[in-house]
Amino acid sequence: MFKFIIDENLPYYFKLWHDENFIHVYDLPEIATDDEIWRYAKNNNLIIVSKDSDFSNKIMFASPPPKVIHIKIGNMKIAELHKFLNRIWPSIMNEIEEHKLINVYPDRIESFE
Repeated sequence: MFKFIIDENLPYYFKLWHDENFIHVYDLPEIATDDEIWRYAKNNNLIIVSKDSDFSNKIMFASPPPKVIHIKIGNMKIAELHKFLNRIWPSIMNEIEEHKLINVYPDRIESFE
């Protein structure tokens, strides 16, 4: 089972990631920077879920852990975002096992080894 760290640029109160396999950076007050998120994810074998391109850029030149799910869908209302992620989350999970980066667009998912 995968475990995830959700970046601050994604909603805290979100049903999809409110269980023991998800931690939001808001629950880690000692984590303040992208580098600290990266180290925490690496040390704890977590997958970073973010809208921040810094993580996807960094993983292209690194080996996991961590892996990265980069949400590249622009701004959506929370209800639309929830519906969208619930719909595509199974596809993301199918890809993340074999790939270090998943880019999620409104119309497609791209995976990188």
